[in-house]
Amino acid sequence: MVEPFVREYVAEGARVVGAELRVVGGRFTGAAVNGDRSLGALQAVLGRGRRVIDVGLCSGDGAAKRQPAFMKICQERHVVSTPEKAPAAPLPRSEYLRPLIFHDGRLVGRPDPLACLAVALWLPLGAALAVTRILIAFLPYSVGLLLAAATGFQIRAHLGGAPPRWRGGTLYACNHRTLLDPAVLSTVVHRKVTAVTYSLSGLSEMIAPIPTVRLTRDRGRDRVIMQSVLAGGDLAVCPEGTTCREPYLLRFSPLFAEIAGEVTPVAVRAGGAMFHGTTVRGYKGMDSFFFLMNPAPWYHLQLLDPVPSSSAAADGDGGGGDGGESSRDVANRVQRAIGDALGFECTALTRRDKYRMIAGHDGVDMRGNARL
Repeated sequence: MVEPFVREYVAEGARVVGAELRVVGGRFTGAAVNGDRSLGALQAVLGRGRRVIDVGLCSGDGAAKRQPAFMKICQERHVVSTPEKAPAAPLPRSEYLRPLIFHDGRLVGRPDPLACLAVALWLPLGAALAVTRILIAFLPYSVGLLLAAATGFQIRAHLGGAPPRWRGGTLYACNHRTLLDPAVLSTVVHRKVTAVTYSLSGLSEMIAPIPTVRLTRDRGRDRVIMQSVLAGGDLAVCPEGTTCREPYLLRFSPLFAEIAGEVTPVAVRAGGAMFHGTTVRGYKGMDSFFFLMNPAPWYHLQLLDPVPSSSAAADGDGGGGDGGESSRDVANRVQRAIGDALGFECTALTRRDKYRMIAGHDGVDMRGNARL
């Protein structure tokens, strides 16, 4: 786990050597095995030609028996005592070796003993609270907003005037924070907004308070499906194709810019103090449930000025619209508008890049469905 991260973000070509972890019942406990096993592994990495490390650094009280085994082969040794340790401070993003964009895992905080105890004690109440919040979502919007606020779920929105309408409905393009983005948007605009998906789990569809429509990954058929839905009502799309927790925007797929005369960008922020509502390797159907288990989850939405789209909705060729803009140009313009509103950096990374970095596959299951 550590070595790929160190090579990617800290020092190219670095090697990581660590002690063996204790195993109980076939599972790692997280506790290291004492002894000189890590010393032997370190010597194996250094090779026969070099048995001595120039500088060794460790923390402790300075007693030889408390020092790590590798200190024995260090020419210069430094032991930092507890009073000498400076308070830890997050490294500013401007000093990152390269952007740190993709994360996985449910826990928001560090998994130290007290945090894990707090999570364990909260789980029963959090599960009941999540179920309550899901049921509230099916109530009328005005009542649902009040009851959601009473449970600690904060939703704030800046509408920026009356939402625009195009033919049958409005096309909303949101950056993707959790699977709840379209549902929260629907609550904010007080109208049923249909959400497009590629491979939403059965559980997520069952608890969704808004209509959903599955796309086929066939560009021509998907354009027709989205146009037919938009002709009868509002439609929400998340052109990033997958969620991104960090202050970055993934590349926007341009298909949404080919189905309407204009697009309403929606800048979305969301968060919670205990659980992340997104995962790559976990069970996706539980993403929304985990987000709603947070003691005080929050959503901030900002509806931006509509962006004129390409004329592809009329001619179906994905070509230029006003001023010769292509659908990809429009998608990039919507991405920049949302990025500017949120203060997020726009990237050319895709859903496939995320899954390759975190899970080692393209984010597509055996049937060719995208793993959202």
